[in-house]
Amino acid sequence: MMNFLTQIDNLALIALLLVSGTALFLPTLSTLISGKGLSPTEATIWINRRKAYVLDLRAEEAFKGGHLPGAKLANAASLESAIESLKLDRKRPLVLVCETGTQSRKALAQVQKLGFLELGVLEGGIHAWKMAALPLVK
Repeated sequence: MMNFLTQIDNLALIALLLVSGTALFLPTLSTLISGKGLSPTEATIWINRRKAYVLDLRAEEAFKGGHLPGAKLANAASLESAIESLKLDRKRPLVLVCETGTQSRKALAQVQKLGFLELGVLEGGIHAWKMAALPLVK
């Protein structure tokens, strides 16, 4: 075993193995650390199959104009108290939604501190949802 590790051409293979293993693991690690960017299709799967909660961070008028099915309105300024009042199960996934995805990304760190095991952000927000021709509820 030690001979294998000390031969020069094998060191290159070991280095390649370590680099490729790290490259494969990094997306998973970044998802765990910073939340996952979800396409509209992925968000639909999270909502339908994984029973994810959906929090809409837009203004109330925009929410009333159309939101994702099952979404709950949460004021971005008082996000923590909004989540507490909804009594959400921290073990279920949570998807944050806004108009373009920017506000959701900004709120991510704040929501992570509340102990949710899995967080996602709808990349492109409601705009991307509409472009994918997915339904909104009024």
